[in-house]
Amino acid sequence: MPALIEARGLTKKYGKHTALDRADFTVQSGRIVGLIGPNGAGKTSALRAILGLTSYEGHLRVLDREPFSDRAALMNDACFIADVAVLPSWLRVDHAIDFVAGIHPRFRRDRALALLAKTQIAGKRRLGELSKGMKTQVHLALTMAIDARLFVLDEPTLGLDILARRAFYDALVNDYMDDTRTILLTTHQVEEVENLLTDVIFINRGRIVLDSSIDDIAAHYAAVAVAEDRLAAARAEKPFYERRTLGKTVLYFERPEFGKLAQFGEVLTPSVSDLFVARLSLRCAE
Repeated sequence: MPALIEARGLTKKYGKHTALDRADFTVQSGRIVGLIGPNGAGKTSALRAILGLTSYEGHLRVLDREPFSDRAALMNDACFIADVAVLPSWLRVDHAIDFVAGIHPRFRRDRALALLAKTQIAGKRRLGELSKGMKTQVHLALTMAIDARLFVLDEPTLGLDILARRAFYDALVNDYMDDTRTILLTTHQVEEVENLLTDVIFINRGRIVLDSSIDDIAAHYAAVAVAEDRLAAARAEKPFYERRTLGKTVLYFERPEFGKLAQFGEVLTPSVSDLFVARLSLRCAE
């Protein structure tokens, strides 16, 4: 089956600044993919290219379309949620539903109303009267009510408290996701979403550092907390990164020999956030 998103040599420049530098990555259908990188890494530029919001160099196909030249058709099958400040404060919630229903042929009013029925948000309230968490719930209901194959989220929970963030991701997974849909998201709160992700794409300085499924991470990477008396022997196995924690040194290995590593301590699969730091530290050292 062809990839839902395929990028080869994807490049985006703003004057002398290169935001995307020959980036190669793929996203398959039915996956929840985290696009993870530090500020200025190229995440938003990648999302803008995928959504047809900016021109670029290289090869990019999204839902079997060239997104920049065929954006109108693409947006019948894709939807996007970013900072909720884009919603005007004077707009009433019920009027927002009417507006989206009038412009998008695949909007399902019944789904939007069902999602909002789970909240404390009255339809006649104006968006300016709502907290940021409530505005996010409205935006989420409007977007999730569109019967789209690709859902793109750029830091959707930025500024929300932990309860609002948890409710957001619970609704996303329980009320939207199925095997016909794909979610691509960026976030700085990696620990909160890594248990939801099926795949990760690490990006730094416009280049892809890692493009992997979560299952492949477990097969190709290992972390071992090693006591001081075994540290020299463990380092002889050539870890690519290490850090100190709680009196031990945690060593990270790529393509590990699990049998050998077990003699130094408990062998664990690195968390997504720890692997991200390790891979970026390795890249920065090159």
